[in-house]
Amino acid sequence: MASGEPRAKKLRLSDEKKEKKTPEKKTPEKKTPEKTQESSRKAPTKLGPNSLFGMGNPLLDISAVVDKDFLEKYGLKPNDQILAEDKHKALFEEIVKKFKVEYHAGGATQNSIKIAQWMIQDPHKVCTFFGCIGEDKFGEILKQKADEAHVDAYYYEQTEEPTGTCAACITGDNRSLVANLAAANCYKKDKHLDLKENWKLVEKAKVYYIAGFFLTVSLESILKVAKHASENNKLFTLNLSAPFISQFFKDALMEVMPYVDVLFGNETEAATFSKEQGFQTEDIEEIAKKAEALPKVNKKRPRIVVFTQGKDGTIMTKGGDKVETFPVLKIDQKDIVDTNGAGDAFVGGFLSELVQDKELEQCVKAGHYAANVIIRRAGCTFPEKPDFH
Repeated sequence: MASGEPRAKKLRLSDEKKEKKTPEKKTPEKKTPEKTQESSRKAPTKLGPNSLFGMGNPLLDISAVVDKDFLEKYGLKPNDQILAEDKHKALFEEIVKKFKVEYHAGGATQNSIKIAQWMIQDPHKVCTFFGCIGEDKFGEILKQKADEAHVDAYYYEQTEEPTGTCAACITGDNRSLVANLAAANCYKKDKHLDLKENWKLVEKAKVYYIAGFFLTVSLESILKVAKHASENNKLFTLNLSAPFISQFFKDALMEVMPYVDVLFGNETEAATFSKEQGFQTEDIEEIAKKAEALPKVNKKRPRIVVFTQGKDGTIMTKGGDKVETFPVLKIDQKDIVDTNGAGDAFVGGFLSELVQDKELEQCVKAGHYAANVIIRRAGCTFPEKPDFH
């Protein structure tokens, strides 16, 4: 850890210099907001490689148009999301042999990191990703797909479990998702995160993102990264991810919470979190305020809480008692293809601006834009370039 301290201090000094300059630049903002915003977009904070760090459960998404017989053979419903059981093990090989498949780098955190990199475009490899895969064919494809997305993926490779996969079995407008976490569950702090060359990549980052799902895999890895962020006044962000995380992994979640600078979630996850924390309210704004007020280690930064609500406005705390609602971009129902990756996309868009020191309102705007793009397509996929202003 000591070897990383000088670098962390340099980062902080450069941040302070930026902060001192900012007021001078921003004085004319009130008179000419459009110009200032435009110029800030043309010259964002210079991003170097590995500025945004993500760690989570990598899955290779395998999507194919299948027939009803295939669904029936494996006992799948046309529109459902399940974890693979023993009876589904052969499904992943069969779908590849029998149908025309598309591969994508997936898993909640990796999706968000991938979208952040897509929104940023240049330079490549601003985003780093850590997770565990198997030494196998699917692992090789996953490495290739992460590389195509210009993400700097450093996977911990092991032979005990195969690479995690998520089969999207498409029939008409329906997608039946079958996830086999496999290797994703095998991440080891001492065998990967603690290695000197890997930890250097963690130290290079200034913003960190981890989905709550990873709490089920390696709490000690999350805590090591979270403490590093807090001690060096960097931004640590976490997602509630699913109601079961707040319910069944409450202790782990609350161990990490004091280090969380930005907390993401949707309305369902917020409601469950409130219930489990004994907040005694179902009002999403109140839940956001109470989550913001939970104990925090780094007092230099107030916690920001961001709750999405599907087609309804996104809620964000503004410090103290202020909560703001941001309307989402309108979309015609017939243009919605698949809402599965919307939450991951929102976070990816948000992080792409956050890592460039943009205003929080701009981060939400970018999140809404990315989610709007992703729900028009099957799976967590996107066009070659974003058209975000």
